[in-house]
Amino acid sequence: MLEDRYGNELTTSSVAARDAYIDGVDRFLASDGGVDTAFDRAIAADDGFALAHLGLARYRHAQGNPAEAKGALGAASKLVGGVTDREAGQINALGLLIKGNAAEAYKAIRAHLLDHPLDAMATQTCTTVFGLIGFSGQPGREAEQLAFTTELAPHYGDDWWFLSQHAFSQVEVGQIGPAEANIERSLEGNPRSAQGAHVRSHIYYENGEQEAGYRYLSGWRRDYDRTGLLHCHISWHVALWALERGELQEMWRIIDTDISPGAAIGPPLVVLCDTAAALYRASLMGVTIPSERWQTVCEYASKYFPNTGVAFGDVHAAIAFAMAGDGVALGRIISNAKGPAGDVVRDLAEAFGAIAQQNWTEAAMHLTKAMSDHARIGGSKAQRDLIEFAMAATLLKQGRAEEARRLLAIRRPVILPNNVVKGM
Repeated sequence: MLEDRYGNELTTSSVAARDAYIDGVDRFLASDGGVDTAFDRAIAADDGFALAHLGLARYRHAQGNPAEAKGALGAASKLVGGVTDREAGQINALGLLIKGNAAEAYKAIRAHLLDHPLDAMATQTCTTVFGLIGFSGQPGREAEQLAFTTELAPHYGDDWWFLSQHAFSQVEVGQIGPAEANIERSLEGNPRSAQGAHVRSHIYYENGEQEAGYRYLSGWRRDYDRTGLLHCHISWHVALWALERGELQEMWRIIDTDISPGAAIGPPLVVLCDTAAALYRASLMGVTIPSERWQTVCEYASKYFPNTGVAFGDVHAAIAFAMAGDGVALGRIISNAKGPAGDVVRDLAEAFGAIAQQNWTEAAMHLTKAMSDHARIGGSKAQRDLIEFAMAATLLKQGRAEEARRLLAIRRPVILPNNVVKGM
């Protein structure tokens, strides 16, 4: 039988379908553009190739397009009777994820990987800070993420994709040296992997290397396909560095062309969170945010996330609602916060509501409760710095500048010298 790049057997006799599928998987793992085109080519070459349909389903799911994802999943599921056990296991596990049953999907994927550790499309679902572990809402999820990639590392060796994911796990627990070594190996294998470039930018950030990070990522993204799943988020990193450099015109240009609703081409969750975070972090540095910008984010959040349940998205929607003065929408998040991290979402939503009302004492109280384990909402340490900086700002507003500096000196010492909160 034909095999994929990881040596897994594929149920297709078409070399063209196999090659297109491998291209689609690599593009998906790298967060490159052209993923759907590659899987469509595989399907055109062999319409009975189940994993080509499943690959397209998983890509549509990652895009935040559930209807098309379920349609492609249906095509794959109809073919499950004639595939290998590994392929059937992948269809079952990813099917659970695409249908919205994350908890059962995680169990199925972990069991599947015991027998098929090199099933990269299954492995991928549990990597990154937006994956099944990253969004689990459980305490210690950063340690679990590192344990997951560490366990699989011997199987993947020098694979460029896996090295980038293992490096990200290391970054999030503070193992910056090993992460840097792994990401350099990853980028040697594929210098145009957006996943690799993204993790490289996090290492620059964690090291406080603002100038090096800005130069690297600004140059790297010039040739990055706008349809790539990380295009919006990589642009967010560059926009924040432009903000810290005082280049506000460049920051707004990037926000308006590559991040904001209506401009960005990316998963709705990323567009919502990155836009809200960029605006709020700019406001912390004294930049005036026009009310219509907050209103645009509010409308986007209401359209794409009318119900609560995705903690990271709920928190960023709450920020937008609070800053726009939409107390009714904010109240719905506070009242209906749910999921494993619902308690943290509620604390943060109440905190930003208090910030909007300039009730600094109440805001600090709620932020203090959330800061004990805000990793549970998901996202990276770099993204959750918004919470750290918000806390520092509330202390400054109360005339407690020394406490604010001490807070960041203890929790984010490398980042403290950068211009991140006005008055620091």
